[in-house]
Amino acid sequence: MSIPRQPAAIALMILMSAAAAPWAEPDPQARGRLPPPAFADPDRVARLERAFPEIDRLFKAFAERERVPGIAYGIVIDGRLAHAGAAGVRDVRTKDPVDLDTVFRIASMTKSFTALCIMRLRDEGKLGLDDPADRYVPELAGLAPPTADSPRVTIRHLLSHAAGFPEDNPWGDRQLAATDDGMARMLERGIPFSTATGTAYEYSNYGFAILGRVVSRAAGMPYEVYVADAILKPLGMTATTLEAASVPPSRLARGYRLEEGGWVDEPLLPHGAFGAMGGMLTSARDLAAYVAFLSSAWPPRDDPDIGPVRRASLREMQQVWRPSPSAARRSSVDGPLQLSAGGYGFGLRVWQSCGFGHLVAHSGGLPGFGSHMRWLPEYGVALFAMGNLTYTNWGLAADDAIEALARTGGLQPRVAQPSAALLDARARVIRLIDRWDEREAAAVAADNLFLDEPADRRRAQLESIRAAQGACRANLGFNVENALRGTWTETCDRGWLRVGITLAPTEPPLVQEWVVVPVRPLAPGLDAAAAAIARAVSAQRRGPLSIKLGAGVAPEEARRLLDSAAAWGACRVGELLASDGERAATIRLACAKGDLDLSLALDPATRVLTRLALAPAAGGTCVP
Repeated sequence: MSIPRQPAAIALMILMSAAAAPWAEPDPQARGRLPPPAFADPDRVARLERAFPEIDRLFKAFAERERVPGIAYGIVIDGRLAHAGAAGVRDVRTKDPVDLDTVFRIASMTKSFTALCIMRLRDEGKLGLDDPADRYVPELAGLAPPTADSPRVTIRHLLSHAAGFPEDNPWGDRQLAATDDGMARMLERGIPFSTATGTAYEYSNYGFAILGRVVSRAAGMPYEVYVADAILKPLGMTATTLEAASVPPSRLARGYRLEEGGWVDEPLLPHGAFGAMGGMLTSARDLAAYVAFLSSAWPPRDDPDIGPVRRASLREMQQVWRPSPSAARRSSVDGPLQLSAGGYGFGLRVWQSCGFGHLVAHSGGLPGFGSHMRWLPEYGVALFAMGNLTYTNWGLAADDAIEALARTGGLQPRVAQPSAALLDARARVIRLIDRWDEREAAAVAADNLFLDEPADRRRAQLESIRAAQGACRANLGFNVENALRGTWTETCDRGWLRVGITLAPTEPPLVQEWVVVPVRPLAPGLDAAAAAIARAVSAQRRGPLSIKLGAGVAPEEARRLLDSAAAWGACRVGELLASDGERAATIRLACAKGDLDLSLALDPATRVLTRLALAPAAGGTCVP
């Protein structure tokens, strides 16, 4: 994000948006490499663990409310099964209890296993994601395209539900046991399209069944053999299988549906040609290992890449390849606006919410079962749950569990770490702010820096700032947005500075953007005006403002702003973002439902408000 070309107040808001990062001098041998982000809170795991009793209550209350016979669930932190639980029965007739070794069918969560097989075969050079599917499934060669200008269906289309085949959950759920010959005959008869290939998201079980056939042809062995050898065995998933008959009866969860107030047995379909879309069965212990593996792709780093699928390929699966319709909704008329934007990766759903910038998940539902897995890549936290009731819908329970973890204060993302080049540039800029040196300035600047703003002009600005602010000293904190961009604060005799730099894509990386924003403490009049506006926003009943409005602030516009800001709830004056001390300031208002940025100007002689603006805080994701 560009900083210097923004107005000063906006630039400062951008500077303030990055989280404070722990950092240390990197290994000189690592210069030029990307340092992985790291967690800042050493007590993070202990904090998260405080939510476990509440999560137990949430999942067990969900099972009781939804009348799920048996459940198993777990929380994975940093690749370790940190907490797990089980409740209810695996068999309503025998009353045998569920435990962590009970095996449930996980239905469409199987799609991620199929995608892993495809990615491994791609990495081995045995197929390409943009290969036409009919290269491996010749029965598709005669498939009539939806339009004359539609492309051939590729493996990538199938992985991301973009082939154009119709959504087929009710039909697909009953196809698991289809034979290879039976599926071949289906394919030869053709597939109707609901959308043009490559233009829209449409969930297709049929498409993933076809991918199972692609795996078999590219690997030269049956799908079930390849997934076991390439994925399950390397991960130690000894309880995981596609064939229910191979599970010891004493460990198998039987599936049920509710009918006329009672549980009715749902027979387990055997593995067949559609197994690659939804046939997998697994235990809580195995699923924990699987979720830990998928989430271990984050962050990108230099550690040995031990597989069974490359971390880069795992991350590729966890990016949006086909967007699905976005939504912004409220759970109630007075609830906050909630964002859900994203789509489908490869065998996984990927989206962004108001609280989290990147979530990855998949659910599974078949007659007799429902399951869910979800993780937050930047937070090192994952959860999963399984139940033996038809289409057990774990989505809201998983939301509640994430909220319980967040309330502990331990659910914080990794923070970016500075590169050696960024630390070096910071040290040089700090010296230049303190004392300009032509040689130092030339050494730190990318070729554009002094073309965009001449060196003598930048030097004069710094001299003016020093005259106004006095001597300045850089604080220890460094807000690192990424390996080549960061901001910091310098405390001065008469206020402070906000400084931000961005390095150029050159070797070595040099400073292409550099902003210095001086901030002066608020004079009493500005301070009082900000407090009055915060009180007005918070007021249950709107009265007249306790400050006079000048010609630049129309009363009806001021009232409209304050009425609209009331949606943010009670506010208090927070961090000072920009200020000349006497006349103008930008101030962060900390409100109950999110932060607002207040910009105001005051005539110091008359104490009349000459400017008033309120906006959602810069860098925020959602508004109430």
